[in-house]
Amino acid sequence: MKKRFKKAFSMLELVFAIVVLGIVSSVGADIIANTYRSYVLQRAQHSASIKSELAMLEIANRLRYAIEGTIFRVKNDDSFEAIDLPLGSSGEDYKGLQWVAYDGDSFETSNTPGWTGMCDVAPSTKRKLVTPGSDLDLTDSVIQNLSSGSRSISDAVVYFPHGSGAYPIDKDSDGNISFDSDSDMVEEHYKLAWSSYALILEDADGDGVANDLFLYYNFSPVPQATRGDIKKLLLKNITTFKFKGTDGVIRIKLCKEESIGESDKNITSCKEKAVF
Repeated sequence: MKKRFKKAFSMLELVFAIVVLGIVSSVGADIIANTYRSYVLQRAQHSASIKSELAMLEIANRLRYAIEGTIFRVKNDDSFEAIDLPLGSSGEDYKGLQWVAYDGDSFETSNTPGWTGMCDVAPSTKRKLVTPGSDLDLTDSVIQNLSSGSRSISDAVVYFPHGSGAYPIDKDSDGNISFDSDSDMVEEHYKLAWSSYALILEDADGDGVANDLFLYYNFSPVPQATRGDIKKLLLKNITTFKFKGTDGVIRIKLCKEESIGESDKNITSCKEKAVF
């Protein structure tokens, strides 16, 4: 009886197959690694872009209520400088912006506005501003709700287009705005404000670098007021925060860095916006 042998791989063929499999595995591993790295980079880029865009939108929404003449740059020594002055020799001289904002929340209510921004000059006096169509009780409620009860309309002020500054107010029993003291003028248009705002770069994590952007709010509605301790973190790991004001337009550039898990490499996303 004859023995039958089945065909099998020779040693050379086995070595060749192992080499080919090794090459394929190596190429496949590189493809998978590069694909994963690309995913990590895209995810970091998307995250940085979304975070910086959301922060920029909130900044723009706050700044659009800024009252003309109340916007100042904040220098590193906490002194103030008008936004429309030429910038110093280095952008590093500045750490933020501060401004007074009029109360857009009760002004833009869907039904009767809390305050209309219009007054009847004839019956108004140095101690009373007659403002038809306003619901100052609503304004008072909005202020108290937004400030968690820490402020009311008695903490608010009025600004006139050609006035000399902020005029402290309250509301009288007839629903008019009453001044705390004699005002030196009354105009047909006014803006009511109860809070200042500030964007300040700080070192929140104690690493010696001021790269965390905070929004301060709920403090005195007068230019260059002392900031309180009420604030919220807008964005971390800021690499660039620059701003310039000319001809009623504020231009802001914001860059945010996002880690990709490698100590020496990060992704940066920048946003620019002009606020009128």
